[in-house]
Amino acid sequence: MACCHESACCSSQASAEALNSPRWRRALWIALALNAGFFVAEIVAGAAAGSASLQADALDFFGDAANYAISLGVAGMALTWRARAAMAKGGTLLAFAVWVLASTAWHAVQGTLPSAEVMGVVGVAALVTNGAVAVMLYRFRSGDANMRSVWICSRNDAVGNLAVMLAAMGVFGTGTGWPDIVVAAIMGGLGLWGGWQIVSQARRELRFAMSPLRLAKLPAA
Repeated sequence: MACCHESACCSSQASAEALNSPRWRRALWIALALNAGFFVAEIVAGAAAGSASLQADALDFFGDAANYAISLGVAGMALTWRARAAMAKGGTLLAFAVWVLASTAWHAVQGTLPSAEVMGVVGVAALVTNGAVAVMLYRFRSGDANMRSVWICSRNDAVGNLAVMLAAMGVFGTGTGWPDIVVAAIMGGLGLWGGWQIVSQARRELRFAMSPLRLAKLPAA
């Protein structure tokens, strides 16, 4: 996962018009609808197949759908509110990552053998969907923490779907559930990394937005 090299100062220069542009909002609405739909599909498929990696991917879809909804709500707002929204999104991603790791540990203890066929079919469908979303959002990857968080979530999803497919092949080839467990653990770690990236940049932007020097330059009410 690429590190965040943009400074809070550079991020703040994105105009409200750009953040609230029709293309940006249209992309978010499409991503929101697709992620909400696949959350329902994968949570059902993951439970039916007994797959930790599918359940991890389902919660990731849910988190992303909520993130896109928040992004639509704060698009065009002041940097302070955008940074706070990004902080909330990063915290949500961190919480989901902890849940994924705990669920993975439970499946490991129980020795669950998931259905490789269900994992493979759902993984392919999710990969195609998330790949399309990631391509659609690629142009917005270098915006502020709020826009960057959307790109990071989409990119993580595509990587996670590919990992689910690899886990399905591993389960089918070995006849054990350990490939599913390993992939779910990696996805949990990826979620922790992505969440920390988002929170770190949002904290820098929030400090910049609230700095005395910047506030002194704002016009009087």
